[in-house]
Amino acid sequence: MNLKGKVALVTGASRRVGRAIAIKFAGHGASVAVHYRSSQAEADAVVAEIAGMRGKARAFGANLENVAEIEKLIAGVLDAFGRIDILVNSASVFARKPLRQITERDWDATLDTNLKAPFFLSKFAGAAMRRNGAGKIVNLGDWAATRPYKDYLPYSVSKSGLIGLTRALAKELAPEVQVNCIALGMVAPPEEYSKREVERLVSRTLTKTMGSPEDVARAVIFFCEATDFATGATLALDGGRLLG
Repeated sequence: MNLKGKVALVTGASRRVGRAIAIKFAGHGASVAVHYRSSQAEADAVVAEIAGMRGKARAFGANLENVAEIEKLIAGVLDAFGRIDILVNSASVFARKPLRQITERDWDATLDTNLKAPFFLSKFAGAAMRRNGAGKIVNLGDWAATRPYKDYLPYSVSKSGLIGLTRALAKELAPEVQVNCIALGMVAPPEEYSKREVERLVSRTLTKTMGSPEDVARAVIFFCEATDFATGATLALDGGRLLG
């Protein structure tokens, strides 16, 4: 897929990894729908940065726990840009809590955002892509899908489900739409992590380095622009942490 002139919807694009992906798409000539939940000012800043690159972008707010808002989001992007060629499911809930303290609300909030939302976003956006004859969906997963993090049970389960969803969607949306997943390692540590905690995690990678949002953005571009043959695949982008 040549990205020039295409339209990419990136969820959770106002900050961190999502922001880097949105900027990268703009640099490759795509128009970008910048999704945010509550960080409107930051989303507007991303739109302004893309405009400064002479690119096209627009911010869209939506609570991804709500299917009606997801459907409205897709309709809004189609109304604004006339098409959707790429969907990147980047928005995610990552909350630390011991098993004994997990509530029904914790479970629902995590699974709704991390798994249910990618499904319904893909359902609605995928239909539009198939009408156009082509499309790309990239889900941002985590190596915790294979080796769950302690005290992150709902998150780890949601990311395991996301890999299964990737494979199932690849079958359902073939041949027009390719669906792939990137299983991330440490690329942007949570703000509450201490320096010592981050250093410990980095030491467990084979590369002895931390990844960056830019690394993720390049991997997303690979799945969208470098190949039309990969679908249903999960790329480990974790510095070898899964092998450690």
